[in-house]
Amino acid sequence: MEYDIVIGLETHVELATQTKVFCGCKNQFGGAPNTHCCEVCTGMPGALPTINEKAVEFTVKAGLATHCTIHNEFYFERKNYFYPDLAKAYQISQLVVPICANGYVEIPTANGTKKVRIHEIHLEEDSGKLIHTPMGSLIDYNRAGVPLVETVTEPDMHSAEEAISYLNTLKSIYKYIGISECKMEQGALRCDVNISLKPKGAKQLGNRTEMKNINSFKAIERAICYEIERQKGLLEQGKPVVQETLRWDDALGQNFPMRSKEDAQDYRYFREPDLLPIKITNKQLSAWKESLPKLPAEKKAEYMQAYALPEYDAGLLSQSKTLSTFFDACVQTYNNPKALSNFILNELNKKRNAELVEDEDAPIAITPAHFAKLVELYQTGEIAQAGARQLLDVLYETDQDPTPLVESMGLKQQNNADELESIVQDIIHQNPNAVADYQGGNKRALAFFVGQVMKATKGKANAGLVNQIITKLLG
Repeated sequence: MEYDIVIGLETHVELATQTKVFCGCKNQFGGAPNTHCCEVCTGMPGALPTINEKAVEFTVKAGLATHCTIHNEFYFERKNYFYPDLAKAYQISQLVVPICANGYVEIPTANGTKKVRIHEIHLEEDSGKLIHTPMGSLIDYNRAGVPLVETVTEPDMHSAEEAISYLNTLKSIYKYIGISECKMEQGALRCDVNISLKPKGAKQLGNRTEMKNINSFKAIERAICYEIERQKGLLEQGKPVVQETLRWDDALGQNFPMRSKEDAQDYRYFREPDLLPIKITNKQLSAWKESLPKLPAEKKAEYMQAYALPEYDAGLLSQSKTLSTFFDACVQTYNNPKALSNFILNELNKKRNAELVEDEDAPIAITPAHFAKLVELYQTGEIAQAGARQLLDVLYETDQDPTPLVESMGLKQQNNADELESIVQDIIHQNPNAVADYQGGNKRALAFFVGQVMKATKGKANAGLVNQIITKLLG
């Protein structure tokens, strides 16, 4: 039997505020255990929460950037459950009136652009962290109270590829608007995956399972593929899919049951009595909306229209805010967008990837002015491609003005046509067999002559000019 795959995602992103969401403790990754916490974080009796306005602003901006409706008045609720890392035995969250609702993002897929609906975006607090040791489990409350924005999709995705495309798109948007660094290795972006299968064309959804807090996009893709096959196997055997929460073990490549899947009523939500309803004025909303930068989709369209860049290139440049900002600054210095784009994507990114830069928004080691000058030297024929790569290696380490380096490193390309023609004539006279091969129709012999010229000039000859001269002299 054929099945429709139905996937929905719940993404938790830590907001990059200076302080936590309901107290004044520092919101910072790391630090000695239990040094960034207070009476509110640790749920001491009588400690009262106060809302962090910046966390509300960041949540609203997340909603605006994903085409959501913003509720001008909202409130918080207590989500009740017991776990050792949750000191109060409840989490301050939102259920009935989230800050943002009914939005969407457009994602690239193999079949074109697809719209994934956003059910809601709400603000809540994070829990602490359990540290398991041979002697027992320890609790670090540094993370307790860190502001989380949870983005919940409708079940609009139907493959692991679509889910990863959505996550990349959402991550790019949130980094562009500056609300989070989204570093998965630090837990700043975590994802819960909901999957169900139903007979192809059926309207009623099947029982869903949820896999919690998977810590990399590759692991998410592997987990989705595994769970799809697991559910297919059960259905083919006539067995039911149990609605449950699963733990993905990436090392073993399989998931394991944790508990039965809860519904909202299991958490006994009720209004948070220690926080009044919060109102957002139209003035605040307008100011936050106007402060948003151009988003990745807008930048991509701009690059394609203004600079005639291919869609693929424009997509790669616009996905990373750091890369996009760098490219824009380079174009201001040297107005050759296509050449700059090619060198960034083919050469600069190779350097960054070789150094295992996991964060695509890590600072670029070269100033835009120096990088643009390097590309200009290459485009105008002052240096060859090999020389440009050597120069890039040096600039990546020292970030110097590339112009004087061309002379000091001996990279200046030989562009004197008369001198090159004399060299080519000598090589032709010394290699009559290769001349006969070329004139007999073996055009590959051209590469032999180019190689000989490069050898004679120690790689400094302008390859394009050498090709023209050889072709002219050989007819």
